[in-house]
Amino acid sequence: MKDGPNIARIAALIGDHARAEVLTALMADRALTATELANLAGVSKPTMSAHLAKLLDAGLIAGVAQGRHRYFRLADADVARLLEALMGVAFRAGAVRVRSSPREPALRKARVCYDHLAGELGVKAYETLLQRGCIEESGEELRLTEAGQRWFAELQIDVAAAAGRRRHLCRPCLDWSERRHHLGGALGAQLLQRLLQLGWAKRDPTSRVVAFSPRGEHELERLLQS
Repeated sequence: MKDGPNIARIAALIGDHARAEVLTALMADRALTATELANLAGVSKPTMSAHLAKLLDAGLIAGVAQGRHRYFRLADADVARLLEALMGVAFRAGAVRVRSSPREPALRKARVCYDHLAGELGVKAYETLLQRGCIEESGEELRLTEAGQRWFAELQIDVAAAAGRRRHLCRPCLDWSERRHHLGGALGAQLLQRLLQLGWAKRDPTSRVVAFSPRGEHELERLLQS
């Protein structure tokens, strides 16, 4: 007897080169048009439209119309977690790109994973919060402690508002380049947005890179140790 969901269809959809490029690009949590995605994947717009229809039908992406354009993004955080996990397996198995992008070192240092901070600095933040008792691991889940509530409040992050969202408040997310965890969930998203609001870092408009200024990196270090 064959039990459980059939993963073959989803695996086949993700396994196609053009569709994999689309899903990777959407990991930056930016909505993109079919034309933009076609250019990124190196295929024609009609071909991209066919790919997007399949991804929409499978619930891997979502589309929204705005004016004359239709934009596409990942369906939800669960899809992003699946893709990040696949990247980790691919990296561990040596399935890396033949020609690395010049952005590769910056991508490994700090990047967006759907809507939260990943890379070396994201992992460092997670592990420091864990060591300080701001978060506690419980199996595959995380619990925000009283110390953690105070820490996020001092950073002017509304924990109550984050807890009211229809997603996990905080959860570990396996980082593909560091092979350790960074902070996901609603609080992970709020933390990244706060760091950007403070001007300590900026999003690269053409990639998933999050570029910290020297001052911003210093302030993040100070914040984690305070």
